Amino acid sequence: MKLFVVPFLFFALHSCGQSSDRKVDSSKVLHTDSLQTAYFAAGCFWCVEAIFESIDGVEEVYSGYSGGKEKNPTYETVTRGNSLHAETVQIFYDSTKVTYEELLNAFFGSHDPSTLNRQGPDYGPQYRSIIFYQNELEKNAAKRNVEKLLSEKIFDEIMTQIIPLDVFYKAEIYHQDYEKRNPNNSYIQLVSKPRLDSFKAKYEGLLKKEQH
Repeated sequence: MKLFVVPFLFFALHSCGQSSDRKVDSSKVLHTDSLQTAYFAAGCFWCVEAIFESIDGVEEVYSGYSGGKEKNPTYETVTRGNSLHAETVQIFYDSTKVTYEELLNAFFGSHDPSTLNRQGPDYGPQYRSIIFYQNELEKNAAKRNVEKLLSEKIFDEIMTQIIPLDVFYKAEIYHQDYEKRNPNNSYIQLVSKPRLDSFKAKYEGLLKKEQH
């Protein structure tokens, strides 16, 4: 367990009632011919899940783990850094409503890709920035986006890894929709919600109508 440190206050992160149950209700996902998936790691998956779920055309987002070697990792092993997995989100999106390039823009615009193994108060390899590509089109789109950000001097350097997706493991059930279900959690109030609000202010055109 890591600690979010504020002067005179310590908030335990990611520590609500734990369960090993990883069953996720796939019926929530609207299956259509245009439904695609994307996989990103950009810090705490509670934050990243909420950000992408606010985007019009995104049908569902699941929190999980990817990028490591250990099979069936648990939150505890990922947090200790033993598994080498990163906190990752699996995004189901309707490609007729939102493009992969727009998701990439949201990815880079919602976290700091110039930091190594850290986002905000969270640090460690499990919080590193990664684009997991599934084909050459996604790989090339990711590389173009990085080159554009560097050429325009948006960032002096970008630490984001661009690597092929191997396996995505869904996180324990208590991590799914965590921000929605725990709005009064200290971490949600002090880190996740401000991050989501900042994203919404920057990308109003990408938001679902109810998010405006």
